[in-house]
Parts: sequence; C-alpha cells; structure tokens
Amino acid sequence: MKEIRHEPVAPTRTQWLASGAAIAPHRHDDHQIVYAGRGVLAVTTSTGLWIAPATRAIWVPAGTVHAHQAHGELTLHLVGLPASENPLNLAEPAVLTVRPLLRELILAHTDAHTDAPHDESPESPERARLRAVLLDQLRVSPQQPVHLPTPSSPQLKVVCEILRTNPADNRTLPALGREVGASDRTLSRLFKADLGMTFPQWRTQLRLYRALVLLAEDTPVTTVAHRCGWSSASAFIDVFRRSFGHTPGAHQPRS
Repeated sequence: MKEIRHEPVAPTRTQWLASGAAIAPHRHDDHQIVYAGRGVLAVTTSTGLWIAPATRAIWVPAGTVHAHQAHGELTLHLVGLPASENPLNLAEPAVLTVRPLLRELILAHTDAHTDAPHDESPESPERARLRAVLLDQLRVSPQQPVHLPTPSSPQLKVVCEILRTNPADNRTLPALGREVGASDRTLSRLFKADLGMTFPQWRTQLRLYRALVLLAEDTPVTTVAHRCGWSSASAFIDVFRRSFGHTPGAHQPRS
C-alpha cells in the first residue's frame, strides 16, 4: 500500500458509499469497529482481505493500515475507540458476529454522532450509557473466520491469483501444481504454513467472498453459484447457510 494517510482519531459516524467506491489506505491511533448496515464491505490489510456482510463487523486495531471497498450501495457505520480501550483484547483484525441487539446499538451510536449538532457534547449521559452497552455486547461477540489471507510464497501467489481470477476453476491441487511447477505436497504445506488453512478451506473462503460481492450487485443466486464454482444452486445455498447462518437471498438489494 502506498501513500498511507494518518488520521490520529478514528471517527464515529455513519457515511454512505456508492457501489465500487473505495477509501484509500490509512491508519488511526485508535481502534475502530467497521460495520456495513447495507451492502458488503471489504477491508484490506497487509495480512489479507476481511469481508463483512450485514451480519458481520470488522475489528481494526490501532495502527493497522487498512483500506475500504464498497460492493453494492454501502451504508458504513464506524465506531472509534481509544487505543487504551480494547473490549475484545485483540491485536489483529477480526470479523465479529453482529447479532440483532449489537446491530441496533451500532446503528444508534453512529447515527447519534452523525446527526448531533456541532455544539452538542459527544459525551452526553445518554450517549455514555449507549456506548457502555455497546462495549458490553462487543465483549461477547463471537469471532468469525471470514478472512482471505494473502500469501507470501511466490508459488502460492501464482496459484491464488489463478483462482482469484476464476473462482469457478475446479482443478485439483496436483493439477494447479503442475501449472506452477510445484508438487501438491509442497503447495499443501505452504497453504497451512503461509495462510493457516488448507487448500479447500482457502478456496471456499475465496468463493464465499466472491459470492458476497456478486449478491451485493444483485446477481441471481443460480448465476452466483455457477460463477463461484459450486455444482448447483442448492450446494451453494447449503455452504452459504452453514457459513453465515442464513440463505444468500438475505444479501441481495431490496428495491
């Protein structure tokens, strides 16, 4: 990432991004919770890509260089926290489950900051109580592995780029290995050592990420399944439901 912008204070606000819009790489001295109330948000860091549909939020620790990408019309809710206040005790980015109560707390907290008059204190008693409940809910929010790590191994980079270009590529690891000049045993070891997951796990994460992007663009479920490499719409729906707790239709834009 180049031309990294430094914004000491992580803002607390609601903002809107058009589909395809991006926020350039930057960092804060504060922690930040990033949540997309509508659309799908991708956050890129040096360690990979973090995906957040409307049932997930992304924890961005203080000092982490990150960039945002909107897929679909995006309503972005940002919650800044001082570096001294870490309710999750996490030093690395993470994806968190957003249950209905936590969702409403994030929306209320960010909207209150966005709509408040400029002369109103940001630390009113009402906001302080709302913030306290929000922090309590963050502490008990489960982490979810909606993360696509970035490889450092040259051979693995080539394999991952092949699949990023075409997630529907169903070639086996030995077949991909022959293309990049590496054995499947070597690639299998690299996936675990470099990315912390197996080849099938990484490919499923990639396909789920691409599926979220396509759904945010209002692509039909059957088409999404085909473009992302599932054998049928029903197989795609099953994997999606097990990963996110609901069907793909919940992520498609409402008219």
